[in-house]
Amino acid sequence: MPEQTVGIIGAGIIGLAIGREITRRRPGTRVVVVDKEDRVAAHQTGHNSGVVHAGIYYEPGSLKATLCARGRQLLRDYCAEKRLPYDEVGKLVVAVTPDDVVRMDALAERAGSNRVPGLRRIDAGEIRELEPHAAGLAALHSPHTAITDFPRIAAAFADDITAAGGQIRLSFPVTGVTRAANGIHLGSDTEELVVDRLVVCAGLHSDAVAGLAGDEPGPRIIPFRGEYMLVRPEKKDLVRGLIYPVPDPRYPFLGVHFTRRVNGEVEVGPNAVLALAREGYRRSAVSARDLRDLAAWPGSWRMARRHWRTGMREIYGSLSARAYMRAAQRYVPDIGVRDVFRAGSGVRAQAVDAGGELVDDFRIHRLGPITAVRNAPSPAATSSMAIAEHVVDVLEQDGEQR
Repeated sequence: MPEQTVGIIGAGIIGLAIGREITRRRPGTRVVVVDKEDRVAAHQTGHNSGVVHAGIYYEPGSLKATLCARGRQLLRDYCAEKRLPYDEVGKLVVAVTPDDVVRMDALAERAGSNRVPGLRRIDAGEIRELEPHAAGLAALHSPHTAITDFPRIAAAFADDITAAGGQIRLSFPVTGVTRAANGIHLGSDTEELVVDRLVVCAGLHSDAVAGLAGDEPGPRIIPFRGEYMLVRPEKKDLVRGLIYPVPDPRYPFLGVHFTRRVNGEVEVGPNAVLALAREGYRRSAVSARDLRDLAAWPGSWRMARRHWRTGMREIYGSLSARAYMRAAQRYVPDIGVRDVFRAGSGVRAQAVDAGGELVDDFRIHRLGPITAVRNAPSPAATSSMAIAEHVVDVLEQDGEQR
C-alpha cells in the first residue's frame, strides 16, 4: 500500500482502531476519519456495556473467535500503556435449570476449542464463594473476562491518529460515494473529500453507506434496542463481577445479565427489542425511512415469522419492569424490581440476510479500493484492535496486487 490517502467512514471504536493501525503500520499514509456526529464514539461504542470478552461463545475457527482472542490481549496491553481502566473482575455463566446445564457443558467444549484462558466448571458451592448472592446449579467461571471504558479507548485511538498527522473530521455526513479517475469522492451536504482508498465502518448505517459505495443489499441492518436497569447504590455490592445466563444458541443475544461497570455501578440487561429507528434509543423514536427499509427487506419478514414468540416476550419485558427483573432474579434473587431503576439504552446493529437468518460472525466485504465492514456486533469492541489488524492486512494485500 504506497503512500496515499485512506478515508474511513465512522468514528466508532472500529473505524478509529483501523485508522490508528494504518498510521502505525504505514507512516506517511494520510488518514482521514469522517463521522456525521459532532463527537467520536457516539453510537454503539458510546452505549457499550464495557465488557472485554474472553471468547466463550463463538464458533471455533470463526473470525469472532480468532479476533476476540487476539483483540483481548492487544486491548489489555493498550490499556496498560495508556493507563486506561482494565479490571479482570471475572464472569460466571450460570445454569439455573437441568437444560441449562446440558447447554453449559456444550458451551464449555466450544470455549475449550477457543482456548479461553483459565475457564473452569464450578458447582453451586463454588458459585457462592465467588458471588455470594448468586444462585445456580453450576457455572462456567472465566477469571480473565474484564471491564473497561470503551469510549475512553476510542478517544485515545483518535488522539493517536491526530498525533500521527491524521484527521478526525466530525459533523461530516456522507451523502454520496463516487469513484473517479482521481480517487473516491465522498460527498457531504457542504463539502467533498477525495481519497485513494476507503473503509466503511458505519455501524448502524453500515448497509446504507456500503450501498452508496456500490455494495450488495445484504445483509441488511435491523436495529435492536437494548434497555438497561441500574441497581440502586445500596444493593450494588451484591454483585462482584459479571453474572450471565447460559445463552440460547439460536440467538446472538446473550440474555439479561448483571454487569459491574468501571465506575462501580451495576447494570442489569440488556433485553433485545426491535427498534423502530436505526438510532432508536427511546421507545418513542420512530423513523418512517427506517421502517420502509425494514419492511422492504424480505429477511425482516422471515426473521419475524421465525422468532415472533421471542420478540413478544422481549416486548413484554420492556414494558414491565417486574417481568424484566423476574428473569434477572433467577440469577441474583436478592435484587428485585424495587432495587433497580430504568437507565440508558443502546442499539445493536444486527445484520440479517435475505433468508431471515441473524448473521452472527463478523462480515467484511471488499469492493476494489473500498472495504466495507458490514457486520461487527459484540465482541467487536473487545476485538477492535485485532479487526484493525485484519482489515489493514486486507488493504496491504490488495495494494500489493494493484
